[in-house]
Order: sequence, then C-alpha cells, then structure tokens
Amino acid sequence: MRFADIIGQSSLKEHLARGVDAGRISHAQLFTGIAGAGTLPLAVAYAQYIHCTNRHDGDSCGECPSCRQIAALAHPDLHFVFPVNKQGKKSGEVVLSSEFMALWREMFERTGGYFSAQQWFDALNLGKTLKGVISTKEAEEIIRRLSFKSFESAYKTMIIWLPETMNDEAANRILKILEEPWQNTVFILVTERADLLLKTIISRTQEVSVPRLTAEELMPLIEQTGESDPAKLRNTARLAGGDVLELRRLTGGMDDEVRRENFDHFCSVMRLSYNDKHLELMSWADDVAQLSRERQRAMLTDFSRLLREAYMLHAGAEEASYLWGEEAAFCRKFAPFIGSENIEPIIEQIELAMRQIAQSGNPRIVFTHFALAVSKQIKHL
Repeated sequence: MRFADIIGQSSLKEHLARGVDAGRISHAQLFTGIAGAGTLPLAVAYAQYIHCTNRHDGDSCGECPSCRQIAALAHPDLHFVFPVNKQGKKSGEVVLSSEFMALWREMFERTGGYFSAQQWFDALNLGKTLKGVISTKEAEEIIRRLSFKSFESAYKTMIIWLPETMNDEAANRILKILEEPWQNTVFILVTERADLLLKTIISRTQEVSVPRLTAEELMPLIEQTGESDPAKLRNTARLAGGDVLELRRLTGGMDDEVRRENFDHFCSVMRLSYNDKHLELMSWADDVAQLSRERQRAMLTDFSRLLREAYMLHAGAEEASYLWGEEAAFCRKFAPFIGSENIEPIIEQIELAMRQIAQSGNPRIVFTHFALAVSKQIKHL
C-alpha cells in the first residue's frame, strides 16, 4: 500500500515521508485515531515506504520486490499482531495472530485497510461473549520473531493493531523490548484508545496523531456512489464526521440494521427517562448488556451524535442539523429536553460508560447506572 492509496491525510503523509528521507525513524511509534481515519492503512503505507528500495516523490515505488510483498501483506520482515480468539477453544490452547493471517489479508484487501474492531471480530465469528485479545503468549511470539535477523530489508517492522487489547502481563513484556529494542527494529502500534495503554508504553513511543478526515477529503468517496446533488454531498460528508466507516454506513442506506437498532435503543432510554420508568430502564439496561462490547460502543457513539443534533435544534440552529427521516422527527420532538443545562452531564455519562465498557466493566451494571443517571437529567427546559 502506497501513501497515494490513503484517503486524505496529505500533511501527515508528507511528514512521515520526510522523517524517513532524513533518516529519522523512531524505533517505536504510536499511531492514534479512529479506524475510519485510516490509522491502519497509513501504518502499512509507512512501513512500505521504509522498506521500499526505490522510493521517490514522497512515496514508495509500488514496483520493487519489497513493495509487491507488502502490498500482499507477505513481506518476511513485516510482521502483524492483532487481537484474536476463537469459539470452542480448549483449556490452555494458545491462539496466535499467525493462525489468522489468511483472513487478515482477505479483510485488508476487501476493505482497503479501513475496518473496525467489530468487523474483525465478526470475521473471527466470536459471537457476543468472546472478545479478541493479544495474549501473553503473543507477546512472547513477538520477541521470538524479532530476535531473528532481517531476511531482505535493512529494517524489521512490527505492526501491532489495537494494543489496548493486551492484558497487563503482555503489555509489560512488550514494554521490555520497547525499552531495549534490537537495532533497525521498528514498532508501529495502531490504537483507537491510547488512554487504555500503560503510561510507560506511551512514554516510550512517539505519537503520530491521525486526525479525522475533512468533508472535502470525503467528497470524492460520496461522488463515487453516484450522488451529485451539492447539498446532499455536503450533508453526507458532515454526518460522516471524518470517518470512512461511518460514511460507508451512510451511503449504504439509512436503514442499516445496526444504526436502526441504535436509534431504537436511544428512543427507548430517552422516553423511559422522561417518564421516570426506573424498572423499565433497568430492563432496558439488561437488553443492551447482551450486545457485544463493540456494538455497545457503537451504540453509545450514536447516542452522542443524536444528543448533539437535538441540542442544536434546541438552540435554534436547525440549519446546522443534518438529520433526516425518523431521526429528524424524533430529535425535533426531543429537542426541548436537551439544552445547556444537561447536554454536558449526559455526554459525560456516555463517555464514562464507553470507558467502563472498554475496561471490561460489567455491562449490566454499567448500563443500569447510565440509564438511571440519564433519567435524572431529562426534563423540559
């Protein structure tokens, strides 16, 4: 994957290329940002630029043996680690990333590297109860693989996707090699939640912040769907929030099943909160507790979006709201109950719930507290 294949991020791509050209390649880098901004494909393009033997004009050539191998995610000096698990795992059985490389390559090729943790876990068929993890054994395998000499390139590169899924023991083992890396070894950690990483890991990495894409950068993707109306182009680009994955959901139709379910959960919890139906709120919490953790995070993200849109309607900024259909109809009726007095406390409850879910908190307890806390805030303003 070349930098040219990455959507937007022009300034960041130029910055990364200049660093390599000047010989300034940090041995441990932390790419932070949402999946839909291109953190993973950007990390792969950066690795390809490092390994390319004929880079020019700020990009890898795409033709040399190294580029061809990395394009296929099959370079002997480029390694990947990502969270894995499997149904029916036997007691004591070790599950490693290497077992799933064929599936990883297929997912990367099909999506261009733009996919979420939940999409990956769905591909692994983990169901609602299992979650992907980077185990202690995986950390030991990282050390083992990097202990060998490089095969073809001057550098050995290790891309760790979602290092926040490591347990503490695995994280501490990774920390040791980050402190004393082998020569010409490059670690690229790609995270959505740097706040869940050990502070010692963060302190030993150079952060590369990957920003959300601009509306202008998303416009060409929307035009590829056949849309030409300028107003719809602008509205869709804004609703996507700089996220390619959200844009794909939007352009795939507003009846997307997950989005629809999230909207139904939002309507339910807000109506029950307004009517102080505490027993029903606890039942609501039981229902959403059955969702996978990634689905719960996606639901809370949608809650935040809908609340902010309702707040803009309450503030009289309807021209700045980009809702339509049932979402627009509900939020217009709901707007009188969301204002300056309660928008921030409710958003804080959403962010708290997201942190607790990411930290493997008991979802039934998390969502019961969330629902009851929100019910105290919903009132006619």
